[in-house]
Amino acid sequence: MATGERIRFFRTLRGMTQKYLGMLLGFPPSSADVRMAQYESEDRTPKADLTAQMAEALDVSPRAIAVPDIDSMDGLMHTLFALEDRRLIRILDADGLICLRAEIFEGGTQAADFEQRLRAWQEQSARYRAGEITKEEYDRWRYRYPEFDDTRIRAAIPQEAPAPRKRGRKPRPKD
Repeated sequence: MATGERIRFFRTLRGMTQKYLGMLLGFPPSSADVRMAQYESEDRTPKADLTAQMAEALDVSPRAIAVPDIDSMDGLMHTLFALEDRRLIRILDADGLICLRAEIFEGGTQAADFEQRLRAWQEQSARYRAGEITKEEYDRWRYRYPEFDDTRIRAAIPQEAPAPRKRGRKPRPKD
């Protein structure tokens, strides 16, 4: 999906009109809908700061709007080829099913990171399918990624401080 399509997708998902979103972004009421139509039709491309504003207004990550150009099958295939070149995925046949596998053995730390991200996504998808989270919660996780991916949080565990020494008399040696 191209950037304009993503803007329209999230705008309609949030139940906003072009005019309303444009006004939230600070465009004058007389031209707010025209400006948004230009972005959605790809006649204009929003700059990074405007994309960030749109993302905030739509409650998504800026990355969810400015996705790579995978709006065509050719674009998608070339994205997958690039991931294979970077040794992040491998295409396999598993019992007649075409599978893409995160390449964690040969790809090094970047591939392991990619595999961890895919696993977090799979866990959220499984939680949604099992009814543990709602569609809205699942979409919020995906569209605000990586903000709500708590599997990515790594914190150092503080070392336990040594116990303070007690002051007073030393114990007497036993005879």
